[in-house]
Amino acid sequence: MQRRHKEKLIELIFLFNGVLVVLVLAGIFLLLLKNALPAFKEVSVVHFLTKPIWNPDAYDQATYGLLPMLVSTLMVTLGSLVVAIPLGVGTAAYLSDVASPRVREIAKPVVEILAGIPSVVVGFLGIVLLGPVISKLTGSYNGLNALNGSILLAVMALPTIISLSEDALASVPRAYEEASLALGANRWETVLRVKIPAAASGILAACMLGMGRAIGETMTVLMATGNAAEFPRSFLGPVKTMTSTIAIELGEVAYYTTHFHMLFAVGLMLFIITFIINLCADMIFHRHTRGLA
Repeated sequence: MQRRHKEKLIELIFLFNGVLVVLVLAGIFLLLLKNALPAFKEVSVVHFLTKPIWNPDAYDQATYGLLPMLVSTLMVTLGSLVVAIPLGVGTAAYLSDVASPRVREIAKPVVEILAGIPSVVVGFLGIVLLGPVISKLTGSYNGLNALNGSILLAVMALPTIISLSEDALASVPRAYEEASLALGANRWETVLRVKIPAAASGILAACMLGMGRAIGETMTVLMATGNAAEFPRSFLGPVKTMTSTIAIELGEVAYYTTHFHMLFAVGLMLFIITFIINLCADMIFHRHTRGLA
């Protein structure tokens, strides 16, 4: 009887934690929605989503266009995935199937430490180390551009991609590997042609979660991308993302003005984008685990 009461208490604690998380998420959404809606009384949603100019301090008429920030955010995020996905999946495959136990014991803590590095430190390294290198190699002015931000975000997304991709590879049934080796394939052929395709859903979910990690990053892109309030033209030009715009302008804007509410509208759009990405990743990951059960 006492054991049953303890189990019931534990079940209620878990239920409370789950409900609390949902309530916090709903509260954040409602807060953003409440502060964003007044902006659309003065600026249309179509204007907000399609106007290629964000200039709230214009002398004659302020312009609030999300498009340059949205394109900038997608540029640095997709650029980071181009770097992070091959490195992350390759590292996960190496740790899962090739590395010796000794190497794995050393490498996994290093990956976890990488996840714990503060974003402001990564941004600082982008300014003092990576920026000058990019400037020298490309001839750009100072190296603070979309390419710099993409590389730094790739570094920050790597731990998520590596850890979850390794878990996906480890969940592939042992029989798949044994059958491949029995047919004469070597270890790398087994990993590339059998295990990675079998774990593709889990790896895709890992990459999407890494994308969610990159798209919501603030300090790194604020410090390393130049923050030019213009429509981006190339990876070698400065960009201003949605997160850095909020971080720069929200602390100085007058409360309850159109500019103030527009920044909450930017935050609402960012919340919706990251929520959709994480929801899709969660659905894909659960489908992967059910498929291998």
